[in-house]
Amino acid sequence: MKKLLTATAATALLAGAAMADDVKLGILVGFTGPIESLAPAMGSGAEMAIAEVTESGKLLDGATVVGMRADTGCIDNGLSTSNGERMIADGVAGIIGGDCSGVTGAILQNVAIPNGMVMISPSATSPGLSTMEDNGLFFRTAPSDAREGQVMADILQDRGINSIALTYTNNDYGKGLADAIQSSFEAVGGEVTIVAAHEDGKADYSAEVGALASAGGDILVVAGYLDQGGLGIIQSSLDSGAFDTFGLPGGMIGDSLPSNVGADLNGSFGQIAGSGGEGAEKYFALSEAAGFDGSSPYSPESYDAAALFMLAMQAAGSTSPADYASKVMDVANAPGEKIYPGELAKGLELLAAGEEIDYVGASGVELIGPGESAGSYREIEVTDGENKTVNFR
Repeated sequence: MKKLLTATAATALLAGAAMADDVKLGILVGFTGPIESLAPAMGSGAEMAIAEVTESGKLLDGATVVGMRADTGCIDNGLSTSNGERMIADGVAGIIGGDCSGVTGAILQNVAIPNGMVMISPSATSPGLSTMEDNGLFFRTAPSDAREGQVMADILQDRGINSIALTYTNNDYGKGLADAIQSSFEAVGGEVTIVAAHEDGKADYSAEVGALASAGGDILVVAGYLDQGGLGIIQSSLDSGAFDTFGLPGGMIGDSLPSNVGADLNGSFGQIAGSGGEGAEKYFALSEAAGFDGSSPYSPESYDAAALFMLAMQAAGSTSPADYASKVMDVANAPGEKIYPGELAKGLELLAAGEEIDYVGASGVELIGPGESAGSYREIEVTDGENKTVNFR
């Protein structure tokens, strides 16, 4: 197999190679906003898969794939929808995104469904997306928060936590995740002393932290965003002495949180979608060679989202969403030969020959039900100022 281009080199190549028969894939994630520290590695993951397929020359009749980046702001429905509409106007054949759950629902309802466009999100996790009428156009490589609630309850129980205070960012993502954590923790005998929303973008969270502290709890679980209100809640809690240990769901996992909080975050813990094994290790090695951190949250899932688009197109013999949408589940699941990161050319060859594949990818892809990830998680603990993976669940 040819050596992969770095993300930078791939972008330069693709920008200079645009032709009438290019296949355009939108990369629509929050390059600004509450998870902006995660977005660069997400974009680079998708672009690495795009470069890998383009270099192979094996997609359809040697098609070149071009990645087109645009911003959601994570929580800006207007920005997300307008950028989605611009992508449609520019002729994308699929949209990798959105990222945060609320904007993903807005793009799906206002852009994708009316235009018959397929979306594969690497990070939208709201349980509400599982039941949205999507005409078979929406898939995700990150598992639903309904599953994350169960995983967090197990982790809390295993660590001997009997009671929690729970705060969540006041949007679809935060509310859905908080509901899942509360119901799952109470189902195993845990006590939730308070469930309280917080708004992003505030300068002072002392009132919110005061209410949480009054309710008490062994720890404070923060179902928020690591670059926004969740960070503010933690800093205010530490400053006031209200809590010293925090439960950190997926939106709070990323290198910027321990970097911004410092040593006081040591001992806090949580979980993020992710898997170990052969696929993850291959991806981490490829991303390191390409010059970015592939272990960053949702970067593996972004590579996988891009790969699923191109493999489904090959299986359908078409770049039309109407043709390839029904092939996404086929290439993602057994039966077939397992395909790992760095093996997209092999997958394309097998599909061209009429063979079946089982795309495992970087995140252990298995799509269930309405096209969402079955779900595995990395259990994280903050140690010596860094997020360390201590278990897989």
